[in-house]
Amino acid sequence: MKPVLVTGATGFVGWHVARLLEGSGRRVRALVRPGSRLRELEAEAVTGDLRERESLDRAAAGCDTVYHVAADYRLWARDPSEIYRSNVEGTRNLLEACRAAGVERIVYTSTVGCIGIPEDGPGDENTPVTQGDMAGDYKRSKFQAEQVALEYAAAGLPVTIVNPTAPVGDHDFKPTPTGKILLDVLKGRMPAYVDTGLNLVDVEDTARGHLLACERGRPGERYILGCENLLLAEILRRVAAAAGLNAPAVRIPYGLAYAVGVVTTAWAGWTGNEPRAPLEAVRMARKKMFVSHQKAARELGYDPRPVDGAIRRAVDWFRGNGYC
Repeated sequence: MKPVLVTGATGFVGWHVARLLEGSGRRVRALVRPGSRLRELEAEAVTGDLRERESLDRAAAGCDTVYHVAADYRLWARDPSEIYRSNVEGTRNLLEACRAAGVERIVYTSTVGCIGIPEDGPGDENTPVTQGDMAGDYKRSKFQAEQVALEYAAAGLPVTIVNPTAPVGDHDFKPTPTGKILLDVLKGRMPAYVDTGLNLVDVEDTARGHLLACERGRPGERYILGCENLLLAEILRRVAAAAGLNAPAVRIPYGLAYAVGVVTTAWAGWTGNEPRAPLEAVRMARKKMFVSHQKAARELGYDPRPVDGAIRRAVDWFRGNGYC
């Protein structure tokens, strides 16, 4: 059996995709940047970088399937061009390597941030959206990368796109921005919150959705991998309940949050240290990211579970691994 390549297996979603593939009996090859390491996986590690095409040719050689999960997922960077080089040019480099290697199936991991959100209800894959709707460099880079994936699919490369929402669960190594919300609650660092909302999903269901998209998804199509639309106040309440803590009870106006974001982000630009409240994250919070995963349910058989179990796993994992 030919190996399957997973980029991002040292990260949160990619780790779960790789583990699920290993559990299904597939031989996994993982693209690993110099200095990074695989944890709790049996995958073959291949050193490379999305910005270095030759390393991607070596990684994709002999593979019949590729899951491109890796991304520069930062809501602040002192040099934003780094985000575009990894997310946009890196995606183009990998798809070129896949074409040269004759890869038969490719799943590209985009983000719910590339989904349009209407005023009168949850967004879906058909909601109109443009780059002008993207708040910040991370979302803009992922929107551009998704357009690259669609271009290659239109040219005949078998690329299927998945748009995960906000995954939660164990093995959130970095952690992700969503994981940082949970950690802030666990550490007592979130005294207040803004009126916003997210779609949460169990990271294990996100990984299953990737495999379903590979098996049943149509090339050139996008599939939202989400579960529950929840106000931030409700998310914080559930995290606090799982941890045996009190949930933050003070809601602050968006204008105050924006001012804090401006100040902390400006200070980060001066010091080089990541801001406590990135302005990009504050801008994202202005819109409730409520979406529907019905297309994935209908076409892929995607059936996510309630997120409470994932929240408990995340709390236990963070606590058990010295994060708080």
